[in-house]
Amino acid sequence: DDNFKGYHPGNQESDGFGHIAFNCNDVYASCEELEKGGIHFKKKPDEGRMKGLAFAYDPDKYWVEVVRRSEDCKFTNKYNFSQTMLRVKDPEKSIAFYKKLGMKVMCARHFNDFSLYFLASNVDCAPEDPTDSEAAAGVKELFQPVLELTHNHGTEKDDEFKHFNGNEDGKQGFGHIGFLVDDVYDACDAIREQGYGFRKEPDGGSMKGLAFAYDPDGYSVEIIKRGGIEFGDEKVVPKKD
Repeated sequence: DDNFKGYHPGNQESDGFGHIAFNCNDVYASCEELEKGGIHFKKKPDEGRMKGLAFAYDPDKYWVEVVRRSEDCKFTNKYNFSQTMLRVKDPEKSIAFYKKLGMKVMCARHFNDFSLYFLASNVDCAPEDPTDSEAAAGVKELFQPVLELTHNHGTEKDDEFKHFNGNEDGKQGFGHIGFLVDDVYDACDAIREQGYGFRKEPDGGSMKGLAFAYDPDGYSVEIIKRGGIEFGDEKVVPKKD
């Protein structure tokens, strides 16, 4: 479509979606290989104040962070998808919401004017002190992705402030995050009491058994049954010769 102007990759004023990230063993070697393959960068590993990490552009200009794994990792994968970053207005509300979906705060980092919170699913326990150095290193040892919540201090006190969620007209780009759960109805009941509402209830629309909830910032959160939805299709098992 010659008239299509492209999707909105975020990171403009009041945008909520920030980036996704991949971990690897050697950021410099990985970025060199990516650059040779024609990938362009917003930030190379040796640029800016934060050395040793990079931000590449994907074909739609979304930011893709490239981060070094912990030295203790034994992963054989060249890359593992490691995070999605969203900006939030009030971290207390957001963390409470995602805890209802089974996430735990694995790391928290506080700076002068912003804070970062890293949440993970399918972990046995959270660190006693998510602000210590061991907690920060532990996040880089995870194979599964984490949800990074970025809070710019002061937004929680501004009644008029609101992030764009990526689905508004003229701002469409980021769509949603999703959770696999054993029971969609139970998961929806767990967050319903918080009062942020649903874009789609489990029994709404033509696709029964999946839902789209709103988090405190209005981001869409898909809730889907682990293993997939039953549509009544008959599973065909190939016959063995």
